[in-house]
Amino acid sequence: MPKAFPEEFRRDVIAVARKGEAPLTTIAKDFGVSPAALHRWLKKADEEDDPKTRAAKEESAELREAKKRIKLLEQEAEVMRRAVAYLSRDVNPK
Repeated sequence: MPKAFPEEFRRDVIAVARKGEAPLTTIAKDFGVSPAALHRWLKKADEEDDPKTRAAKEESAELREAKKRIKLLEQEAEVMRRAVAYLSRDVNPK
């Protein structure tokens, strides 16, 4: 398993990479991380800095929660329908 880098270290590496004074592969090598990790960190930092992306993620999370709630409510409604059907079969109509 790859080693985890502290958040402060990541911020420092991202700050150096954003200056654009050297290629990303060189920066990654100097800091002892893989170029793919550096690219991933930069992408994540860009997403966190973009308010549109942040709002889209929040909406996506809300939508997931709403879908979970809808599914639970549908299951509860099905249980109630079955319970009513089971209990109503013993009722004698007059």
